[in-house]
Amino acid sequence: MSVLLIAELSGGALALDATAKALTGAKQLGDVTVLVAGEGTDDAAAEAATLDGVSKVLHADAAIYGHGLAEPLAALVVSLAGDYSHIVAPATAAGKNLAPRVAALLDVMVISDVTGVVDGDTFERPIYAGNAIQTVKSADATKVVTLRTANFDAAPTGGSAPVETIAAADDPALSSFVEDKVQESDRPELTSAKIVVSGGRGVGSEENFALIESLADTLGAAVGASRAAVDSGYAPNDWQVGQTGKVVAPELYIAVGISGAIQHLAGMKDSKVIVAINKDEEAPIFQIADYGLVADLFDAVPALKEAL
Repeated sequence: MSVLLIAELSGGALALDATAKALTGAKQLGDVTVLVAGEGTDDAAAEAATLDGVSKVLHADAAIYGHGLAEPLAALVVSLAGDYSHIVAPATAAGKNLAPRVAALLDVMVISDVTGVVDGDTFERPIYAGNAIQTVKSADATKVVTLRTANFDAAPTGGSAPVETIAAADDPALSSFVEDKVQESDRPELTSAKIVVSGGRGVGSEENFALIESLADTLGAAVGASRAAVDSGYAPNDWQVGQTGKVVAPELYIAVGISGAIQHLAGMKDSKVIVAINKDEEAPIFQIADYGLVADLFDAVPALKEAL
């Protein structure tokens, strides 16, 4: 079996963490070719070629791929699809935007958020906010799959795959880039951070959320938030962790003022070590926490920061 893995790019650079983790899952399916499609992406293609387990890198460098629009990129993937049994992408915003379109154009199903590969036809994915694992078997000639990167270790570097330049496909001209509003931050990216500090409704206000940010900065951590905190305006949307937000699995996850609704747990319960701070000793978060502190966060967080 042969696999086409769509590399994750960010600003023309290779998103190494997402791509390397997706590669680990893709290698279980067969021989992996990585597609790097963007603008000014020579370095990204060269970096992808160093990942262990990559047999070849296909490099399409064109302006129409410069902003990651799903429509022109899907046309390129479909033009290549005949040579591959599996088309795989990380289950990121970009991957989830691209994969359904590719599947529709190929008239096959899309198998999303895969957390385990049983064999070339059979996959595992979470349902019911992660409370059950669904086993999906597909008879489609081409399998289109997105892999939940939090469930796979990153493939190491050390490879030296050849890089082949390919031409751009015809642009379907169904979408155009207008502008990109990017929030600048010195903190690690949420889905790839080794430490995440998240705040919930218990933080109380946007001003109080500075406590969470301060603790995160002390630890060199990314900042997360529950949906309740985001919906209340305490934190921006891109900090949301949970079923309808981002799925994370850091080495350390600190949940502050988060009760532990099932939707939030779905986005962080695979973290290696979970620490919960909540004044309600009956909060569901304590059922999955490795360490729990029943305390007022406004006393506990400053004391923890001072101790650190």
